[in-house]
Amino acid sequence: MIGRPVGLIRSVMIFSLLISLKIMSRLFYRHDFAFIGPRPNDPWKDLRLVVFLNHTSLFEPVFIGGVPNRWVWRLAAHGVVPAADKTTGRFFVGLIFKFVAHHVIPITRERDHTWFAVLQKIDPHSMVVIAPEGRMKRANGLDLNGNPMTVRGGIADILLAVKEGRMLLAYSGGLHHVQVPGHPPRIFRTVRMRFENLEIAEYIAVMTAKAGSEGFKKTVMKDLDARRDAYAPEEGRLAETA
Repeated sequence: MIGRPVGLIRSVMIFSLLISLKIMSRLFYRHDFAFIGPRPNDPWKDLRLVVFLNHTSLFEPVFIGGVPNRWVWRLAAHGVVPAADKTTGRFFVGLIFKFVAHHVIPITRERDHTWFAVLQKIDPHSMVVIAPEGRMKRANGLDLNGNPMTVRGGIADILLAVKEGRMLLAYSGGLHHVQVPGHPPRIFRTVRMRFENLEIAEYIAVMTAKAGSEGFKKTVMKDLDARRDAYAPEEGRLAETA
């Protein structure tokens, strides 16, 4: 009985912090958000998995300015967020990230006990939010080690653990025009996001049918890479097509 009120108190604290971040985001940034593809009557309802693609900056909580409050509450009450231990271990940034969801679980970049701790936290009420590339894209379009940005295989484990419900693919426009890693942020900019709703069970079935010799995990990785490259409304791409 003690665990329930303690959990509720934590949820309220997280919700209050996130709403404060939302207010600040709406004060200092413009939000260009839109849905692509078939859209259900309520695209924010019954979400079990949110896949954040095109990870460019730790300043990404700014995107919360464009989402509804009920989604914020769901994140505070039932959110499961794997976060790099390198990030959560930082003094100030790490403290903030520990309060962006009900369960924020530090993970390494290995398939070890930290990753299985994430899978164990998933229950029928959970909403998992994950950045499946596993690292940030620098201003040159590559990761810190000079490698192309690709989705990693852990997202396939999450899909099979969640099994059903709705998945929201969130295609970030990138935030290098707002904050390049290692540099101070800039305000009064437009942040862009495109969303796509998919049914998880249907997506698993399609990816399984396509898998062939490559296997389910590699097929999911390739599919999400292709979707990100097609739909992420990046600033550079917008400038080229203007």
